Amino acid sequence: MKRQLSVLEIAHKYLRENVRPGDICIDATCGRGFDTKLLCELTGQEGRVIGFDIQQEAIDSANALLKEHQLSAELYLESHANMAKYAEDNTVSCIVFNFGWLPKGNHEIFTRAESSIAALDAGLRLLKQDGSMVLCVYYGRNNGFTERDAILKYLEELDSRYYTVLQCTFPNRTGCPPFVVFVKKDGGEAV
Repeated sequence: MKRQLSVLEIAHKYLRENVRPGDICIDATCGRGFDTKLLCELTGQEGRVIGFDIQQEAIDSANALLKEHQLSAELYLESHANMAKYAEDNTVSCIVFNFGWLPKGNHEIFTRAESSIAALDAGLRLLKQDGSMVLCVYYGRNNGFTERDAILKYLEELDSRYYTVLQCTFPNRTGCPPFVVFVKKDGGEAV
């Protein structure tokens, strides 16, 4: 039986088609470093990749993966809610989020609505025109539905004159299937 398409595959396809050499990108939740690695490959030596995670295990894992592939990024043991301290407004091409828990990590530690909404808000200010966010949302289990619901409410309230939001779900999958959301900063300055 063929393996099912994953949100990560969808997200990575989008990144490959939209991130360019020289771009500034943020991995808001480094996890095991797979998104960080891809962003580094896509932005090249001319680009800049900044990554965040609240778990030292995640930062160490991401650093090891980057070192193995002779890549580098600026990784910080810090909440994604504080990303605005590390980049200027209107300069970032792409921000990637994986909301939920560290793969093969402690499922008692997971992203939370308060810091995630603050990170989304900061990220929108950092995005340049035509910049985008890629959000992979994992929910259920220990972290429940609070963060998922808060993220969806936040995104629904974004002004459509300035942002396009596209949510990709798997309605025929059982349980709590993760989904991916794309947010594009379209034009004009959002107020």
